[in-house]
Amino acid sequence: MSEASAVRFVVITGMSGAGRRTASHTLEDLGWYVVDNLPPSMMPALLDTALERGFSRVAVIVDVRTRSEFDEIPAAFDTLVQRGVLPQILFLEAPDDVIVRRQESVRRPHPLQGDGPLLDGIHREREMLAVLRAAADMVVDTGRLNVHQLAARVAYAFDADPDRGLHVTVMSFGFKNGLPVDADMVVDVRFLPNPHWVPELRPQTGLSQAVSSYVLGFDEAQQFLASLVSLVLTITPGYIREGKRLATVAVGCTGGKHRSTAIAEELARRLEAEGVGCSVLHRDLGLE
Repeated sequence: MSEASAVRFVVITGMSGAGRRTASHTLEDLGWYVVDNLPPSMMPALLDTALERGFSRVAVIVDVRTRSEFDEIPAAFDTLVQRGVLPQILFLEAPDDVIVRRQESVRRPHPLQGDGPLLDGIHREREMLAVLRAAADMVVDTGRLNVHQLAARVAYAFDADPDRGLHVTVMSFGFKNGLPVDADMVVDVRFLPNPHWVPELRPQTGLSQAVSSYVLGFDEAQQFLASLVSLVLTITPGYIREGKRLATVAVGCTGGKHRSTAIAEELARRLEAEGVGCSVLHRDLGLE
């Protein structure tokens, strides 16, 4: 093993306003050496600095501020790989309306906006970052996350414990509100009978005992949960082997209120019983 292979190297990238600063501050708090706005061509030099100073965890923020250097990213990555370092890419994004609101709140111009509308700059940024997003090891949609929730997800994925197992975020959602873009696995529970059509259950959610008992009372639900737990346990060793410590399993129904919520809660309970660390996020539970 080369000396360089002992260095963990993370590239933080993504949309302006999606939380890159929060992610970088979280890594700094965990003891990472973080460099902001580094030209990609200087990544090998940063690795040299890390080796000279004994840094084992290095992160660099790469975004459209260094757009003139974007063509250098593949060559920089190739150099790091040749030296035994496999960079991990953390990509942060959020819907256009969220980016607009955040950019307007800080009263700073978008780096690609120029003299045109803000949305034009956002769309140009998405196009420029498309290749990095496709290659990302971890994509986080921060649109419905506060800074504390984002920091917790980044901390779990990039903390210092190499022996810690996979942590699964089980997310319920409604298909009518769109697919969660940061899910590693999406499952559809719309095949189950819908409590929405039971008058006494309609006002309740999958967090209530009545709705949960109704949804879980069907044989199909029990068979589905057993198969899903088996699937997650099957992929877990491979995820850990590939350095992936955080996975999101999204469970969807029509509105994200009844079936997906009940199944998500039960899936998390069963995974925890198997020794898998879990957290539950109900994306659309508060939406009409």
